[in-house]
Amino acid sequence: MKQVEPRTDLYARASDAEKQSFVRTLTQDEREAFDHDFGNFAHAGQKPPERAWSTWLMMAGRGFGKTRAGSEWVSEITLHNPAARIALVAASLSEARAVMVEGDSGLVTIAAPGCVPVYEPSLRRLRWPNGAQAQLFSASEPESLRGPQHSHAWCDELAKWDNSSERANRCWDNLQLGLRLGEEPQTLVTTTPRAVPLVQRLVDDAKNHADENHAGTVVITGGRTQDNAANLSASFLTAVRRQFGGTALGRQELDGELLRDAEGALWTRSLLERSRSAGAVPPVRPWVRVVVAVDSPASARGDACGIIVAAVDAGGTGCVLADATVEKASPERWAGAVADAARAWSADRVIAEANQGGAMVESVLRAASIALPVKLVHASRGKCARAEPVAALYEAGRVRHAGLFGALEDQLCGMLVGGTYEGPGRSPDRADALVWALTELMLGRRSEPSVRML
Repeated sequence: MKQVEPRTDLYARASDAEKQSFVRTLTQDEREAFDHDFGNFAHAGQKPPERAWSTWLMMAGRGFGKTRAGSEWVSEITLHNPAARIALVAASLSEARAVMVEGDSGLVTIAAPGCVPVYEPSLRRLRWPNGAQAQLFSASEPESLRGPQHSHAWCDELAKWDNSSERANRCWDNLQLGLRLGEEPQTLVTTTPRAVPLVQRLVDDAKNHADENHAGTVVITGGRTQDNAANLSASFLTAVRRQFGGTALGRQELDGELLRDAEGALWTRSLLERSRSAGAVPPVRPWVRVVVAVDSPASARGDACGIIVAAVDAGGTGCVLADATVEKASPERWAGAVADAARAWSADRVIAEANQGGAMVESVLRAASIALPVKLVHASRGKCARAEPVAALYEAGRVRHAGLFGALEDQLCGMLVGGTYEGPGRSPDRADALVWALTELMLGRRSEPSVRML
């Protein structure tokens, strides 16, 4: 069978004269319909898989057009199926409304004239003129999906769903159990790839049934930010490539690559996801202690100077609050960054490794802030060996991350059992500073009141 060239490719290759000639052949109704026909503008990665599927997992970089693809898929369903009952699931109800419903690529915004759905906030419901409906759900409330029935579902940013207490998995399971309307219930998942347990579960399911072609199959598609260049500003693309190109974070956020764990890694990405706090960064005052740890470069303008802010609460749980690392900085500049971090977080102490010219480290820090308390620590073991007891704190659920620290977490995942570091970069500057901080807060000797039997 002769392969037909996609409409988007034909239109892109046409000259201005050819485009004008084509437009003149259209009636007014056809012109209006042309502007709202997504098939005329969609790139290949935004189109549904041709093989049979029950779950379409679209994992792609930022700006790929995932939300637009999701809205268009839902709109197409409602256009041809007045009986459709669709679940719209996001990390929170506010995100579902702001992105999936009312956003620039949301369902209300992209709808063609005469097909615009009405949003009923009190019911968290969208209703189309022909009777099709969609209901909004929050992934942080898994039980809200226990009971409702649906014919289709669109799950946005699955990798952001709250995984504490297995919420993400329970939400997914309850959703799937309610997909029992219609002949072929389907779920579209649009997400930037992150190695959270639920995403890995779907990826493994797709691999286990890769040779099958039936309605119960998970099919994965994806792509890069660059694939949607026609709809993105050139300055944005240049800026993100310059900042993140060649990094692990860039591979994930721009290239849409799911980063797997190295064999023997002290930290895994799923472990770090389980350690992430769902809410905002906690205020400073409730913490018992706050420290800023520094892994200074061996030479001026050499490697990065790792600067990590961490704290511990009254219950003995540690929290990574900020990554203030500076790249290729002079001693004066990185010392100033340390002082700024200490002031911003009301730190009790600065922890600095003394092995790399301890006197210089202390003098530079004190020059940056006379009142800055400094404690010098001495490394008697390699970086990865020092990291093992800190990694055990994560395994025990005693450390949280107050946000996503991509560069730091990439380094943590590169530290292997046995003392090997496999990158990124030559040295785990950020990870080593984190190890110093949590060692000081949670593994150092503390003098506490005790009772002895005489």
